[in-house]
Amino acid sequence: MFLGILFLLVAILCLIGMFREIRRKNFFAVGFAGITLAVFGWFAVMTIYTELFPSS
Repeated sequence: MFLGILFLLVAILCLIGMFREIRRKNFFAVGFAGITLAVFGWFAVMTIYTELFPSS
């Protein structure tokens, strides 16, 4: 469960960074932050889902 929360924290920080770079119009950084947000967000959701509903 700790790993899922850690991934979620990284995804939230990427979201904050993405909005900050949109304001600065640094679209290269927006792209990398968006990719990182998608990957870590997916891993966070799936890790928490697996911990809450384990397969039997």
